[in-house]
Amino acid sequence: MESAPPSGSAIIFPGMGPCPFEDVAKFMLVNPGARKLVSIADDVLGYSLVDRFREAEGDYSEPAQVSFLVNCLALAEWAAEPLGMSPALCVGPSFGGKAAAVYSGALPFEEAVDMTARWARALEDYFAVAHRDIVTHSFARTGEGELAKVLAELDEQGEWYDVSCYVDHDFYMLSLREGRLDWLQSRVRALGGLPLYTMRPPMHSSAFGPLRDRVEQDIFSGLHFTDPVLPVVADQDGRVLTTGAEVRAMLLDGFVQPVRWPDVVATLKNAGVAKVFVSGPDSLFGRVGVTVRNFEVVPVNPRIAMQPRRRTGAPGPSSDKP
Repeated sequence: MESAPPSGSAIIFPGMGPCPFEDVAKFMLVNPGARKLVSIADDVLGYSLVDRFREAEGDYSEPAQVSFLVNCLALAEWAAEPLGMSPALCVGPSFGGKAAAVYSGALPFEEAVDMTARWARALEDYFAVAHRDIVTHSFARTGEGELAKVLAELDEQGEWYDVSCYVDHDFYMLSLREGRLDWLQSRVRALGGLPLYTMRPPMHSSAFGPLRDRVEQDIFSGLHFTDPVLPVVADQDGRVLTTGAEVRAMLLDGFVQPVRWPDVVATLKNAGVAKVFVSGPDSLFGRVGVTVRNFEVVPVNPRIAMQPRRRTGAPGPSSDKP
């Protein structure tokens, strides 16, 4: 007798990438759930989040990071009814971990807003002084063998590096000195790969232990983590987390440990997940091959949320595949 096909679902809060104000402004100003969360965030921050985000510069500014948190959570709230979203597991790779902590019930939203704002300031302060020459660069179409060649050559040159994210079996993020960035891009192209985005500030490296310690002492000491109602899958190794202490450690370990997305995918598959809802502006984790090959991917983004609602029985919203 054949076993039934997997039918479960999970929610993914994507990692944060460049997201201009114009891409999310209408959703933040019109959607009732987003407006409610923005109002709460305004009270916590002591300033207008929308106004600051509109004026902010840089992809990872304080208002940009808080707005990303707000939009991810507001979209998840919106998706429950029209998309019938009822996930059994929750995932938040990289910056998405903050939204996952809130949605799972492990951290109150108000505390997450304050944490995110102070986190952003801590990043800016730390990298203004330390590791000023380090960036994190992403590249695709580069297999494990090709990556090994690149790393071996960096070793021969006596260069420091750290693999910051295993996005797929041929897709990585590598932290290294900015002075070696042109060399890396040229070498990746020569091996048939595709250089992509350079991230500033860098993230997910064992070199950033002092930053982790500072955030734990100055920010996390005042947070109140509780056991999540919805289990969280750790983005570093795919473990299923069921305690507040584990979720807290996952967020802190994100400073010093790489994201291993294929491990997360393996955990979701083993748990019987067939469909994933990607809640938030996403250009990576919901679109990468290892995700789309293994799951039905349902984007939950501002464009879809702002489409006119159809009457019951009418065809659903159009797909939003890349």
